[in-house]
Amino acid sequence: MKKKLAAAFLSFSIVLTLGAGSAFADSKMDKVIDGAIGTKYVSGGTSTNGFDCSGFTMYVFDKMGIDLPHQSGSQFKMGDAVSRSDLRAGDLVFFNTTGKGVSHVGVYVGSGKFAHASSSKGVTVTSLNDSYYVSRFVGAKRVMGSSAYQSVAVDSEDNDDVQ
Repeated sequence: MKKKLAAAFLSFSIVLTLGAGSAFADSKMDKVIDGAIGTKYVSGGTSTNGFDCSGFTMYVFDKMGIDLPHQSGSQFKMGDAVSRSDLRAGDLVFFNTTGKGVSHVGVYVGSGKFAHASSSKGVTVTSLNDSYYVSRFVGAKRVMGSSAYQSVAVDSEDNDDVQ
């Protein structure tokens, strides 16, 4: 019962976190990320049994048909650089958490937030303005082309033609 309650709370909090302001609520990417929220952190993990940060992004993008390597520094070498002010849902965001260069990665979800596998919290959604991450932000990369972005990261249409 406790697990079901916790899962329901997590789903509800994701709806609140990603919901109305999300750049891709109801999208394929949103559903993949939502399904992983709460998964524990496991060093080297690449599945819903446990993720590390690059394993999480690798998993999310694999579900979108995009292959990423399993290392944040290698992922940082991919795609096109994007300024923080031009971020869109699905961009990868990178951080220096060790003092030795890129060491953490997440997926930007819109509204100034990113989904990532935190070593202390597991898969979660955090503000880019969080005091821990704001000063450790290294940059962002866009690895999805426009057509891929349209197919996986944009809200699905409602088709509510009720007059």
